[in-house]
Amino acid sequence: MEVVNSNSIAVENVLIAHQHLKDVVLHTPLQKNEYLSEKYNANIYIKREDLQHVRSFKLRGAFYKIKKIEEAARKSGVVCASAGNHAQGVAFACAHLNIKGAIFMPLTTPKQKIDQVRMFGRNNIEIILEGDTFDDSANAAKEYSDEHDMIFIHPFDDLDIIAGQGTVAVEVLNDIEEPLDYIFGGIGGGGLMAGISSYIKNISPNSKVIGVEPAGAASMKAAFENGGPTSLAKIDKFCDGTAVQCVGTKTYEICHKYLDDIVLVPEGKVSTTILDLYNKHAIVAEPSGALPVSALDLYKEEIVGKSVVVVITGGNNDISRMQEIREKSLLYEGLLYYFIVNFPQRAGALRQFLTVVLGPNDDITTFEYTKKNNKESGPALVGIEVSHPDDYQGLINRMSFNGFEFTEVNKDSQLFGLLV
Repeated sequence: MEVVNSNSIAVENVLIAHQHLKDVVLHTPLQKNEYLSEKYNANIYIKREDLQHVRSFKLRGAFYKIKKIEEAARKSGVVCASAGNHAQGVAFACAHLNIKGAIFMPLTTPKQKIDQVRMFGRNNIEIILEGDTFDDSANAAKEYSDEHDMIFIHPFDDLDIIAGQGTVAVEVLNDIEEPLDYIFGGIGGGGLMAGISSYIKNISPNSKVIGVEPAGAASMKAAFENGGPTSLAKIDKFCDGTAVQCVGTKTYEICHKYLDDIVLVPEGKVSTTILDLYNKHAIVAEPSGALPVSALDLYKEEIVGKSVVVVITGGNNDISRMQEIREKSLLYEGLLYYFIVNFPQRAGALRQFLTVVLGPNDDITTFEYTKKNNKESGPALVGIEVSHPDDYQGLINRMSFNGFEFTEVNKDSQLFGLLV
């Protein structure tokens, strides 16, 4: 059976994709996670798409699409735009099918992802960095494909791409040994959850399918609220794999039909999850990959006693970002605060601050100060990490009591962005 209507896929479409891909993509593990299961009093399984050949589910849709148009693609070549993971899937397909490709990526793409694309694509691909966001890059890629008469491989708004991503759900239902109550997966443009929901809801209609978006790039949520794809004026690019300003028409219609809910997760909470996955399970998840795991906290009452699958969508995390990730986590958890402190320009002022203001478990993480001549006081940017959120008020009280004038940088987004 082929496409049911212009913006829909049937179970058979996903199964056909599964047959084409089963000897190409890795059948990734579905692992029961004891820590998460105990934490939420549920049976929590993790679908490890971070272990895929390109460390992301994106290989599925990209390879299937290009395989279907292999003959035409070999003649003309292909073009794609991606923040990283779709690019790696296209690069992998180009190398294995001996097809030339031009791959557009935003200028903000982590270097690790760019290097991975180059490695998977070998001599078959050209990487072009263009624009600050995925959408900027996609516009440039489309112009390039028209100009050079090449085939544009959309990262999500394509029925073959959606069918390929839906093969994740085929593996989940084949592997799980109990009825599936919930499945959580991330949403960027919507291709993964359009594919998963199309298959799950037709095979296991009682299963709940929950889409998860970063709070700073909630484009599918905006589409649901506005009755169609809506371009966001501004997005937070921290979860780069899901930082999409506007979802697709096809993905919106499928997700609107099948998704049971969309959950928004703050980027700081995602950072905490990244660190937990690494420290407790030795799982290296990129921000968008950790996103669905973060959503479990927001569903903790509903999933008690249930069978739950969480798709870790990718593991392409640049190790150089870990300090940024740790800082975002500490800020979100209420453990890191920045102040502009006016220090009296007298001997012993700093020693007094260290001995009477800092608590026994507080730690200075940042101190930037330049002594000014002929001034009674001098400002310093001070970052302080506390061991518990409740320690914050005591810190504030001690600064005030001991006469240190200060400004809380955390509470001024403009000042925070400028100084931190």
